[in-house]
Amino acid sequence: MPRWLPRAMILALTLYACFQLGSWAFHQLIGLLINILIAFFLALAVEPAVGWMAARGMRRGLATFLVFLVVLISSVGFVVLLGSMLATQIVDMVEEFPKYIDSLIAWINHTFNTELSRVEVQKGLLRSDTLRSYVENSASGVLDVSATVLGGLFRLLTIFLFSFYFAADGPRLRRALCSVLPPHRQAEVLRAWEIAVDKTGGYLYSRGLMALISGVAHYVLLQFLDVPYAPALAVWVGLVSQFIPTIGTYMAGALPMLLAFTVNPWYALWVLGFVVVYQQFENYVLQPKLTAKTVDIHPAVAFGSVVAGTALLGAVGALIAIPAVATLQAFLGAYVKRYDVTEDPRVHGHRRNGEMVLARLQRALRANAAAPAAEDRGPSGDSAARPGAVGADRTGTAAEGGPAPTPDRGRGGEG
Repeated sequence: MPRWLPRAMILALTLYACFQLGSWAFHQLIGLLINILIAFFLALAVEPAVGWMAARGMRRGLATFLVFLVVLISSVGFVVLLGSMLATQIVDMVEEFPKYIDSLIAWINHTFNTELSRVEVQKGLLRSDTLRSYVENSASGVLDVSATVLGGLFRLLTIFLFSFYFAADGPRLRRALCSVLPPHRQAEVLRAWEIAVDKTGGYLYSRGLMALISGVAHYVLLQFLDVPYAPALAVWVGLVSQFIPTIGTYMAGALPMLLAFTVNPWYALWVLGFVVVYQQFENYVLQPKLTAKTVDIHPAVAFGSVVAGTALLGAVGALIAIPAVATLQAFLGAYVKRYDVTEDPRVHGHRRNGEMVLARLQRALRANAAAPAAEDRGPSGDSAARPGAVGADRTGTAAEGGPAPTPDRGRGGEG
């Protein structure tokens, strides 16, 4: 046995054990790592406000505390107001639910010539095994829901704690990170950090403003059509349409369309038309002006990044995917060298072969137009008009009206 073989086996087993240990630790800490990632992006989002207050003489820790206090009060107030409004409207919806069922059954009977009744529908629902199993699972899952709520509160507390430290100790964190890098790398790290702050904060602020505008616009429409629960529906449309790009508006518009259909089927078409028109207005007028300097990425790239983020990290990945991709795009754009594009028709989608065929056709048309003009210039008895005048075709003197040269002139030495 070679002497190096036992050492190699021990080294391989050690590396395998380290890999298994690292994999186990990573899977155990994946929740904490995701919380730290969310806290980091939240700290980047509040960094502009904290930096603005710190630049005016306020201590950075106090500025961070004030910013997070405002964010916490706003979030709690929004949740409380929305929850109370939703609770009140859900109670009203439950009380009015039999009327909705009656109107829907009446429309089905009138449209499809059926004879359904609400009593039969209720009996069918009460006798269904699916509803019975759902009630049993819901009754047994009360403790699971309580544990989930407590776990969610602990997770929010962890995220806020880490994000507070990231925002308050941002300069110290950047200094510690740059201290292990050479000087030419430190400038790149600081530039990437600045780009991430600008893109993340700009994304959240621009999306919040567009969510407010979208919610107000849909609230006006739903209130005009007298659709019930217009405030809650407007908040739903504003949040879902802005934080789920490209298709979020249509996903959010499904619920208002359903409730508008219970009032009047034509109102559902009005809501659908308004959703489509507002989506075009937002894509081509509102969004370019609000996100031109913050998160200027293509809609297809935004949608793909959200899909990829959802597949990797779930809802958290969907929220942080767009600012992460915008930061990466801006960072690459600052370092990737670009060149001027040549003025080639193929850049605009025009095929070169088609242009060659068109040029040949134009030359053929010009030749056909020039042939009758050449025949009209010469006399009727000219050799150019005679089919047998070969020498006139070869030389330019016949075309100019001069005499044709004598064939075989120099063969016998005669003039």
